[in-house]
Amino acid sequence: MNTSEVIIYGIPNCDSIKKTIYWLNENQITFHFHNYKKLGIDKSTLKKWCKLVGWEMLMNKKGTTWKKIQPDFQDIEINESTAIDIMLQNNSIIKRPVIAFNNKLFVGFNENELTHFFK
Repeated sequence: MNTSEVIIYGIPNCDSIKKTIYWLNENQITFHFHNYKKLGIDKSTLKKWCKLVGWEMLMNKKGTTWKKIQPDFQDIEINESTAIDIMLQNNSIIKRPVIAFNNKLFVGFNENELTHFFK
């Protein structure tokens, strides 16, 4: 398998990222890590991701970032466009990890689903 295209997006101190990196290393899958905190994320990438999995899958409304900023958006209808703007301004709200491989996207950490994703 050509795994040079595997990119993990996230932040390094996230437990889900750590588990994912461990799993990929254990399964001898080479990857590149894209650190949101250092490199950010751009609008065109978020738009592409939304087309692949939907903004609802990408935006973590259960985490502390959403709880902190939610009052600012309680009177606004959240749709793809507003979700992208929110994720651009607060990249910690993007679920982790996001794994890009072969024009596919995997969001979150689940060992069984990762195994199927990389088949």
